[in-house]
Amino acid sequence: MLFITSKGFFTLFLLCCSCRQNRRQLFPTRTEKECLTELRKHPQSYFAYQNMTQERKNRFLEFMEGTKTLPLTYDPFFKKLFNPDIYPERLSSLISSIIGTRVTVQCILSNEDSMLPSTSLLLLDILVQLEDGSIANVEIQKIPYTFPGERMSCYSADLLLRQYKRVQQKNSLKDPHAKVHYKDIKNVYTIVLFEKSPKSFYECPNVFLHHFKQYSDTGLELDLLQKYLFVPLDIFKEIKHNESIPINLKDRQEAWLAFLCMDDPEDILAILEQYPDFKECYEQVYEICRNIEEVMSMFSKELAELDRNTTEFMIDRMQKEIDQQAEELKEKDRIIAELQATNERLKKRKI
Repeated sequence: MLFITSKGFFTLFLLCCSCRQNRRQLFPTRTEKECLTELRKHPQSYFAYQNMTQERKNRFLEFMEGTKTLPLTYDPFFKKLFNPDIYPERLSSLISSIIGTRVTVQCILSNEDSMLPSTSLLLLDILVQLEDGSIANVEIQKIPYTFPGERMSCYSADLLLRQYKRVQQKNSLKDPHAKVHYKDIKNVYTIVLFEKSPKSFYECPNVFLHHFKQYSDTGLELDLLQKYLFVPLDIFKEIKHNESIPINLKDRQEAWLAFLCMDDPEDILAILEQYPDFKECYEQVYEICRNIEEVMSMFSKELAELDRNTTEFMIDRMQKEIDQQAEELKEKDRIIAELQATNERLKKRKI
């Protein structure tokens, strides 16, 4: 990604978006030397860069040089682009495309009253109230954690309880003795986008949106409120690239998912050609990149969070292995004890 320093140059970029150009015209590049020269003008940012691993330095240089865009699934960048106080229509459009029903985001809700312990495994966690009173929790996961179904069930139960408390508080403002009417409790949506999907998702390699809800095996229909939507972005990206190059987007849902997970200039060109209104989003991405210190700060903050994610994930895995080994040792001890007891009985018989 290029840090554009000239307004006229930036305007040229936008004009190039109106028709297909070669990558150099649409994404003007700079050499690594030019990028580092610019970076050295900001000592704190350059110090942060020097302390990165080589892999992360390469990633940062990719969007400085114009070969990749910013990682839009990272919390700071996502919230810049989808802040509902400034761009309410964007988050509404994204959630609508995933749910399959037109919704309007009313406000962001606080996560402070959650009963669940916080986790650093999330790249993004944003809780919003929709126009009809429903609650949607949008999460982006970087690491394919274990037990995704069990975890999401707990998150959804927490959302439902918070929905109940919100209705209770709202009614008590009108009448301190008012009771909660269950008909006032609306749906709760748990929406999870996986950057790297859990292994189980690859059992459905041609599906990139999974809807889950509770239902009866008898055909009886009840309005149960917990809805789940899982989006494996890595599988989506693989599907679209396997279908055609350049990518062909079938609807706005695919356009939003492509916007979030595809960072190659050729893919971005395809998005803009098929959905020109995304130009405003990409324009903002470029505006963000003009402030090198802000980008480095956001990038460094997210990398630090990812380090904590990886540490926690590895600890969870190690603990699981330790627990499994402990169970195996218990089983072996049980078998040894049984054999010893059998030997003792045999000895007594001989005597």
